[in-house]
Amino acid sequence: MKIGIIGATGWLGSALGARLLSNQIVRPGDLVLLNRSGPHADYHGHADVIWARNVADLAAQSDVIVVSVRPEDWSRLTLRAEGRLVLSFMAGVDAATLAGCGGRIVRAMPNAAAGIGASYSPFWASEGVTDADRDTVRHLLSAIGTTDELTHEAEIDLMAALPGSGAAYPALMAAAMAGFMRAQGVSEATAWRAAEAAVTGGARLLEGRITEAPALLAAYRAYRGPTEAGLDAAEAAGFNQAIEAALTAATEKSRQMTRDAGNPA
Repeated sequence: MKIGIIGATGWLGSALGARLLSNQIVRPGDLVLLNRSGPHADYHGHADVIWARNVADLAAQSDVIVVSVRPEDWSRLTLRAEGRLVLSFMAGVDAATLAGCGGRIVRAMPNAAAGIGASYSPFWASEGVTDADRDTVRHLLSAIGTTDELTHEAEIDLMAALPGSGAAYPALMAAAMAGFMRAQGVSEATAWRAAEAAVTGGARLLEGRITEAPALLAAYRAYRGPTEAGLDAAEAAGFNQAIEAALTAATEKSRQMTRDAGNPA
């Protein structure tokens, strides 16, 4: 089975290509690539991948086509993919629009952690996608992390808002924490290490047991110490509401992108 990646050197396309090769899920000679800048002599340590001349050439050589480009670039691709499985990584381009290419459409929402094999990439399959297609999607997405199948396409917008954000919200929190430390006179290096301890070190305590988050919060509060005071102050200042507002805004942005794609100016 040959896998084509449109946008093969972009953030997500490159991550997928690299990990398909390193995990030996796809042989170099079965990986068909296309990007804006043209062929690379070395693609993640491989010189024997196939570089397509254009979109039509990639489609002709591929059984599965992964579309990993900016949503605004979709209309310019003029992809024809009759009889092929098309896996889209784009937010804001819905299945009805994608179906114009003639392929069997699956939408997935990876994030930047794909590069380290830690992306949660839920997917939604449109009508006509077979069980074998679903197995193929799961197999491909396993290269970059984990996945689940969504029930409704509308959930893709929610996934764009939360798991699709990758490290954005942890980075926002880290920057605020380090900023606080710096304002208190702590050296820059120590401030960033302290923020890293809280954001990345602390997150490891929840890895694989995220449903225990409420219990962990209760345990911290039970000590009735500085952390309890901090949690109470954060909630009183509207921490939960801020997170809800952020995710609502991100979800609406994804929905607006879909509306705009369906009604181009």
